[in-house]
Amino acid sequence: MTNAILITGGSRGIGAATARLAAQRGYRVAVNYRQGARAAEALVREIEKLGGQALAVQADVGQGTDVERMFDGVASALGPLTALVNNAGTLEMQSRVDGLDAARLGRILTTNVVGSFLCAGAAVRQMSTRYGGRGGVIVNVSSRAAVLGSAGEYVDYAASKAAVDTLTVGLAREVAAEGIRVCGVRPGLIETEIHALGGEPGRVARLASGVPLGRGGQAEEVARAILWLISDEASYVTGTLLDVSGGR
Repeated sequence: MTNAILITGGSRGIGAATARLAAQRGYRVAVNYRQGARAAEALVREIEKLGGQALAVQADVGQGTDVERMFDGVASALGPLTALVNNAGTLEMQSRVDGLDAARLGRILTTNVVGSFLCAGAAVRQMSTRYGGRGGVIVNVSSRAAVLGSAGEYVDYAASKAAVDTLTVGLAREVAAEGIRVCGVRPGLIETEIHALGGEPGRVARLASGVPLGRGGQAEEVARAILWLISDEASYVTGTLLDVSGGR
């Protein structure tokens, strides 16, 4: 039986690139989305056309009942998960901290932090040998913003990703003896649609000169790092945060 992988926020950007690559490498792929049904279903058809097996599953990762329904449904359709990519995340219009309000902070933290925790917990309950599982890997998609702070743009997003880093390190230590590895990737300036959410679709081009490699990255470059962390080639890697940032 081939392995099953769930990618949250999998209908676009890094998530979609990871889904494509995972399917190419023989994974049965569950593509989670909250609102992008059309994009998720198109991605599933693309994977199936190339001979892979995929499933689109709607769920809001910040809602516990949605998360439980999603994990149960994926296990029923594809078999027990062996990998989770905690990729769902959001940001909002660029703003200083003194321009933020509680409603915005709640939205950011619910998706980026609460969602990551809820999905990680559900994955552990499926994968852990403590619960009769056969082990697996969780990869949390963080951001170099967690280190750099994103001053003047979205410190709230950066702080949420710093929380994801802490989740990665702490959870890795909790479940290491239960057959589960937990790692994180911290993408830098990557050419995806997320920059449009912040009000600056051309942000990568503006900042690319400050990247030691001299360019923005591609979603596929992050996907390759994620698939390496999931693979047996990374069997002695856990609690690790891998920067995919061109040196920035």
